[in-house]
Amino acid sequence: MHLRILTVYTVLIACLVMALAVPFSLAYSSHRTGKLLLERRADATRFAELADQAIRDGDTAGLAQEVSRYHALYGTAVEIRDRDGARVAGGGAWDRGQAERAMSGRTTGSLPLITPFGPDSAVVAEPVGRDAQVFGVVVMRASTNAARRDVTLVWAAVAAGSVVAVLCALIAARRLARWILHPVTELDITTRAIAEGRMDARIAAVERGPAELRLLELRFNAMADAVSAALERQRAFVADASHELRTPLTVLSLRLENLEPHLKKTGDEEFGEALAEVDRLAQLLEDLLELARVEAGATAPEPIAPAALATRLTTWREVYAARELTLAVDIDGGAAGEETSLPTAAGRIADIALDNAAKFVPPGGTVTVSLNAGALRIADDGPGLAPEHLAAASGRFWRSPGHGNIPGSGLGLAIAAELARAAGCTLVLRPAEPHGLVVELRLPDDAPGPLPGPRPQP
Repeated sequence: MHLRILTVYTVLIACLVMALAVPFSLAYSSHRTGKLLLERRADATRFAELADQAIRDGDTAGLAQEVSRYHALYGTAVEIRDRDGARVAGGGAWDRGQAERAMSGRTTGSLPLITPFGPDSAVVAEPVGRDAQVFGVVVMRASTNAARRDVTLVWAAVAAGSVVAVLCALIAARRLARWILHPVTELDITTRAIAEGRMDARIAAVERGPAELRLLELRFNAMADAVSAALERQRAFVADASHELRTPLTVLSLRLENLEPHLKKTGDEEFGEALAEVDRLAQLLEDLLELARVEAGATAPEPIAPAALATRLTTWREVYAARELTLAVDIDGGAAGEETSLPTAAGRIADIALDNAAKFVPPGGTVTVSLNAGALRIADDGPGLAPEHLAAASGRFWRSPGHGNIPGSGLGLAIAAELARAAGCTLVLRPAEPHGLVVELRLPDDAPGPLPGPRPQP
C-alpha cells in the first residue's frame, strides 16, 4: 500500500507539473517567435520602402550597399527582386512560396514555432509598392540561433524546475505515505505479535496518522483486551475446574478401593474397569491443568544443555526395556567446553513423544532421539499416522481412528505444540521411512546461545 500511495501521489504531481510546464514552454516559444517576426518584418518594411524609391528612381546602387551593410551587421540574408523576378539587390534568401504570397500584396503574418530543435532559419517576405501597385518583393532569411538559444535556456530552466518539483513531491509523498500508513504498520506489527502468541502486545498510543486510523488502533486495542480477558477467563476456568475436581476424584478412588473387600469375586472385572476409568479421568484432569499452565505462560524460561536432556532421557530406558522396545539417544552436546542450549520445553516435549511412542510402537521396535541441524527429532518405526491425520494429530482430544482403545487423554501432542509455541519453536509431525512417525521440534534461528563450559583449573 505504501508503494501504491507513493506512486499515485507522484504521478498526480508529475501530471500537474507537466500541465503547467508544457503550456508555459510553448507560450514562451510562441512569444519568442513573434518577437523575431516583428523585428525582421520591421526591417523588411524599411527595405521595401527603400526598394520602392530605388526602383522608381532607377538607381539601385545605394540599395545594394544598404543590403550588404545589413547582412554584414546582422548576418541576415536579404534578397530584393522586381515584379518580373529579376534580382535587384542582395541574394541567398529567396523562398518561392513566401515571395508569391508577398507578390499578391500580403505580408508574412506568422513564422514556424521556434523550439530548441528548429527551425534553423525563418523567412519574412514584404511586398514592394504602394497601395495596390506591387513592383517587387523583399525576402529576408533570418537565422534563429539567438531565438533558439533563448528558448533552450527557458525550456531547460522549466525542465529543471519540473524535476525539482517532482523530487520535492516525491519526498513529500514518502512522508505523507508514512504518516498515513503509520497506524496500519503498527497494527500489522501488533497482529503479528498476537498471532505468535504474545497476547499482551498492544499498539502504542502515538499521535501519528489520520484520526480515523488512530481510532481504529484504539478499537483494536479494546478488542485485543476483550479477547485476552476472555481467553484468560477460559484458562482460569479450566485450571480451577481441573484443580477442584482432583479432590473428589481422589476421594472417589479411595472409596472404590475400600469397597473392594466387600465385593464378590464375580465383580472383580467391573471393579477394575471402574478404577481404570477413575485413573483415566484423573490423568485427563492433570493434562488439562498442565495445558492451562502452558497457555498461561507458566513455563520456566531457563534453557537446558543437551547433556542434561540426554541424562533425562535415560530414565526412559527401563520403561522401554519393560515393553521390549529399544531407545537410542544420539544427542551431540557440541564442542568441548561449551554446549548449545535448548529451550526448557524440549525435555517435556521429548517426554510426551516418548510416552506416545511407548504406547503405539509394537514390541521389538526402536525409538531414536537425535539433535542436529537445529532440530530435536523423536523417530519411531511403529505404525505411524496416515498423511491426512498428521495435521490433526496435535489438536486437543484428537485420537487416531485406529488406536481408540489405547489409554490416553488425547492432549499430549496438543500440550507439546503449546510448549513449542511458547518457546518460539515449531512442532512438526511427519512420516518416517519406511514407516513410523517423526516428532520434530524445530528450534528458532535466535535460539539461546552456547552455555559456558567449566572454567580451566589453575
